[in-house]
Amino acid sequence: MLDGEQRAAVIGRLDRRGRLLWSLPKGHIEDGETAEQTAVREVAEETGIHSRVLRPLGSIDYWFVADDRRVHKTVHHFLLEALGGELSDEDVEVTEVAWVPLGELDERLAYADERRLVRRAADLLAGRCREGAESA
Repeated sequence: MLDGEQRAAVIGRLDRRGRLLWSLPKGHIEDGETAEQTAVREVAEETGIHSRVLRPLGSIDYWFVADDRRVHKTVHHFLLEALGGELSDEDVEVTEVAWVPLGELDERLAYADERRLVRRAADLLAGRCREGAESA
């Protein structure tokens, strides 16, 4: 998600070892919701920022273990524009929230797949990607 200064709102969560890991906001699609609506809702819930979708960035598929079972997850990411709201870590799942300049996200984000999406977003914003090209 971008504001006028090309910063992204990111969330920090504690992992099982107590380390703060920074990531992009995300969550589950609710019944009757589109992926785009989910993105806008989850960003508002997790960061306090109201936004709108500018374009899709791509999807990330991954597996994790929860309650002794393997879980597959697909996360659809979008380039969002901040419209208002106030940065807040009120969501119980979020430890911290921060505005981070795009150029610093590569160092801050914990997950390689998310770092690749952010580089794609930066390229799109700089006009280096073709409009119809999709990758992730």
